[in-house]
Amino acid sequence: MSKKQRKASSNQKNNTVDNSTTSLSDLMSDDTLAKLKGMKQEMKVKEEIKLEQEKEKRVQERKEREKNKSFEELLEEYGYDGTKY
Repeated sequence: MSKKQRKASSNQKNNTVDNSTTSLSDLMSDDTLAKLKGMKQEMKVKEEIKLEQEKEKRVQERKEREKNKSFEELLEEYGYDGTKY
């Protein structure tokens, strides 16, 4: 094989590699890509809000359980040392 033929076959291989590495974002229009990025950001914000709400709900439920504990449950949890008072 001559050098020219090797270069030609080498260039053909490089061209096929370039075509196979085309990403989906390269194939989409800019408007569609911008919409998808916007939707991604909105979903991220919604997920953060949802996680924050769930955290707040758990805190509120814990406070409510603590508030509704009986005297016996409080003694069991915190202990009782009659010699203190």
